[in-house]
Amino acid sequence: MTSQPERRSQVARRVVLGTALGGAAAAALPAAAHAEEPSKPGRRPWRLNDTMTTDSAWSSFLRGQDLLWTKLPTRWYEGPFLGDGLLGSMIYQEPGANRIRFTVQHGRVQDHRPAFGSGWGTCRLPVGHVTLDPVGTITAVNWRLSLWNAELTGTVTTTVGTLTLAAVIHDEVLALRAKADGGERVVWTFHPEEAISPRKISEAPPAGYTPNPPWTTRTAPDGTEQVLQPLTGGGQTATAYRHDGDDLLVGVGHSFPSGTAAEADSLRNLRRAASYGSLRRRHIRWWRDFYRKSFISFPDQRLQSFHWIQLYKVASASRANGPVMATAGPWLEPTPWPAVWWNLNLQLEYWLIHGSNHLELDALATTLRQNQEQLIANVPAAYRADSSGVGRSSDMFANRGVPEIGTGGEAGNLTWALHNAWLSYRHSMDKSLLRDTIYPVLRRAINYYLHFLTPGSDGKRHLPSTLSPEYPVVPPRDTNYDLALIRWGCRTLIESAEILGIDDELIPRWREVPARLTPYPVDENGFMIGADTPYAQSHRHYSHLLMVYPLYLVNWDQPENRDLIAKSVVHWHALTGAHRGYSYTGAASMYAMTGDGDTALSYLRKFFDPTTRYPCQANTHYTEAGPVIETPLSASQSLHDMFCQSWGGVIRVFPAVPTDWADVTLHDFRTQGAFLVSAVRKAGTTRFIRIRSLAGEPLHLRHGLTGTLTVLLDDGTPARTRDLGDGTLAIDLPKGREVLVHSGSRPDLVIAPVAVSEPGPAWGLP
Repeated sequence: MTSQPERRSQVARRVVLGTALGGAAAAALPAAAHAEEPSKPGRRPWRLNDTMTTDSAWSSFLRGQDLLWTKLPTRWYEGPFLGDGLLGSMIYQEPGANRIRFTVQHGRVQDHRPAFGSGWGTCRLPVGHVTLDPVGTITAVNWRLSLWNAELTGTVTTTVGTLTLAAVIHDEVLALRAKADGGERVVWTFHPEEAISPRKISEAPPAGYTPNPPWTTRTAPDGTEQVLQPLTGGGQTATAYRHDGDDLLVGVGHSFPSGTAAEADSLRNLRRAASYGSLRRRHIRWWRDFYRKSFISFPDQRLQSFHWIQLYKVASASRANGPVMATAGPWLEPTPWPAVWWNLNLQLEYWLIHGSNHLELDALATTLRQNQEQLIANVPAAYRADSSGVGRSSDMFANRGVPEIGTGGEAGNLTWALHNAWLSYRHSMDKSLLRDTIYPVLRRAINYYLHFLTPGSDGKRHLPSTLSPEYPVVPPRDTNYDLALIRWGCRTLIESAEILGIDDELIPRWREVPARLTPYPVDENGFMIGADTPYAQSHRHYSHLLMVYPLYLVNWDQPENRDLIAKSVVHWHALTGAHRGYSYTGAASMYAMTGDGDTALSYLRKFFDPTTRYPCQANTHYTEAGPVIETPLSASQSLHDMFCQSWGGVIRVFPAVPTDWADVTLHDFRTQGAFLVSAVRKAGTTRFIRIRSLAGEPLHLRHGLTGTLTVLLDDGTPARTRDLGDGTLAIDLPKGREVLVHSGSRPDLVIAPVAVSEPGPAWGLP
């Protein structure tokens, strides 16, 4: 129970922070500046001086972000990790043994028995692990996980000699190389693992569950060894491995419903790999192209390294043509969550791919497109004619039923996932994604809600009881989680129909519903969980604040809502005890929306504080009784939100940069409207902004510059502009063209890393 003095203190803190939020935002918006033509018409064309165009520049920069180990990691969240979006490996000491373990796990390997639920029947399944078995006792390691090469290299020192090793993963093959010196020798051993849910660590199998059959082994005609794992529910996992001198190549295949196709797949993967050297060459080419798509540098060494490690991590964990990330990514360890979670985890996992210009990693949009029939089958039979949905957790095929609205279950998870797909559309302006996936699936997701909206005595439409993820009370009616998603969904459907030229018969309904929908439940502390249900106990999710972030339906550009936003966020964190890592990253992004970069950074740092209950781990992974990949990835999105935002049709450059970060470089940061933004900040002042249009969309820029602006197209001619007020400039920028915006004399247009002003240790165990 909170004492009266404590309550007074909380109220005072709300008032102070609310005032601070308003002040920060006001300070962040410069006085209105008018774009004027340069004093010398016909000035020469300009171009950026991009210093990050060579392998040597990238190698040097990323080497400073690498993870290092001088101590042997003993747990998965301490060690190096490799992946190619499908196959994944964690490297650490074999528990209780004098060996190095290389886990072998695959994002497509799952069970296929929906009757037992996602925790047991359609869960991810273990594959196995490889061990490097030294002769002597391990006394030291010296490892580097090179981001530029996406390769682990280093040495293992023992009492009798040294093992020099290297490892990469590419094209579903784990390639391991080792060389022995002194009295050591190279011994690689593959250990299959039982095909049973990792959830066994927390509970017994459900009634009627039959274990999968044991694996069998065989030797292929070319000498390749195979482990074949048949599955009771159909399908097969096959692991093939081949020694090449002291090197080992391991490939994994999974097939369903075929019970034999995986055998051929795993052998084909090894044949395609050929050798460590040839696989590595293809692997390195892929990663070289990957990193060059965008660039960010800022002066906090620890967080800068963290950010680049998250880009490496998400590219190791996802590909657009692969399975959607489960909560553990491709790295499966004992966990209560061996599936895909749709009520927050999945959404947070994919946010950072947009700004970083890596839409090629978007397996979420692919999953929604490919599994539309399953999304229909997930709703009760009475609603399948026009509705779709997905439950809290599922396999990679989105196979999880949705409870009927009014029975207290989660109803909005598909709609929230579609917001991610909408972001991918807005960052690419790819109409095929809108036409073939977002529009038809969102139409059905909102239809499911519409079946249950009922008129009240107040003349408003109300929603029966649903669960606000994952607030632990009796599910209320009119949850803010669902009201926000309904409003966003209806608005987005109207906009989509206009873009696609569809005269949909439901457009009048989509206009009517938000107008008559009950207002968001609010009390003296801000947004409630739902009608008659205040936010009254600590809650890790921010499901009741979805209208603020990431939907931005209620936002800081609406002065009438600023006090409500401020007290809602403060009250959310004032009740402590249940917060987790993403509670801090979510708050950081909300404060970034307000322009308060210092408070945003203070919340982000809570995720890295080792004294918190669930901090970021040594290798930048995160655990709550098992791997939970979304939180570190969402922390990178919080950094994005400090550097560049593009909601509401406005690009905001450097909207919430912390005071201590005087220098920041952005290059080819992708925004909504399919723009690529490059910008440089020095000594706390924005020097220039360059924007390239990929789709010819309207450009509204909140630039943060003061004084008279120069706005030039790439041929040196003045761009046509309009001052929209609030420091926002409308710029006519055709598709394929670039514009440069600066004040004062033309600055040096250099894209380069910034100097580190806050040194920090490398990640890993340096």
